[in-house]
Amino acid sequence: MAKAKVAVMLSGTGTTMMSLLYASRMPDCPYEIVLVASNVPEAKGLTVAASEGIATFAHSHKGLAREAHEGIIQQALVDSGADYVALCGYMRILTPGFVAGWAGRMLNTHPSLLPKYTGLHTHQRALDAGDSHGGCTVHLVTADLDEGPILGQIPVAILPDDTADTLAQRVLYAEYQLYPRMLAAHVGREMDADWIVARVGELALALPETDARPSHGSPGWRVGGEKSGKYFAYVSVRHHGEDPVALLVKTSGPDEMTALIDAEPELYYRPAYYGASGWIALRLDRPGVDWSHVGDWLARSWRAVAPRRLVSLMDVADSF
Repeated sequence: MAKAKVAVMLSGTGTTMMSLLYASRMPDCPYEIVLVASNVPEAKGLTVAASEGIATFAHSHKGLAREAHEGIIQQALVDSGADYVALCGYMRILTPGFVAGWAGRMLNTHPSLLPKYTGLHTHQRALDAGDSHGGCTVHLVTADLDEGPILGQIPVAILPDDTADTLAQRVLYAEYQLYPRMLAAHVGREMDADWIVARVGELALALPETDARPSHGSPGWRVGGEKSGKYFAYVSVRHHGEDPVALLVKTSGPDEMTALIDAEPELYYRPAYYGASGWIALRLDRPGVDWSHVGDWLARSWRAVAPRRLVSLMDVADSF
């Protein structure tokens, strides 16, 4: 099974990065660390990563506009081939544009039970509030600080004699347990057939007058009504002796199908049975699937078989 490629961004000692790195070396872990990047060239985490054989990159943000520095970091991430980014104590607020480029693929850990105590001084704020527990949260990163969808949490009991420092140490131990598990679960779901089928279904059923109906054991989606509906998409879940989980959609014909496969053989292939009718297979059980690209293919295939009245309505809607 192909492993998802993860780049880590940090600014300090790298202890949280180490928890991800050492977990990645377990045989069943679905990700690998391909880069550790930092805005602090002397960060200890870079030294640790390099000693473990991980590629590193550093470029100081001093004297640079935020967008300019992010552009440099972004190029390093792209060059590494990363599918996901894990923030591990990266002490810079990221711009909305940078975050948007990694939407759904950038994770962070935060030392509180979000939505409580976003930002800094989380442990002291929990103590001052008289909370029974502090804790940590792993979440997806969005443009709003510490507001992204929560992937998992661990509560940590507050002891009667706790200070912010003693509570912080125990919360850190919890983070070391939680972050690798949530990262593995998040990247691993994109290899899960049931999750893939559900995701395709969401996109397919968002198109006008569509319905879901299995065909010869494969999940399928049609357009045009109960009696006269035509299929515009299937998901092949290792059918006909094929290994991948793939989306099957219509092309303009054999020439286009051949050109696509020749250009990107790791992404496209000619499916058994359906390929003779001009359908192409788009492999989905791989890290970093571009779901907007999948949506574009679904819309195109829908247009190829939808009744003319629906296509005309769609054209009018797209013109606005």
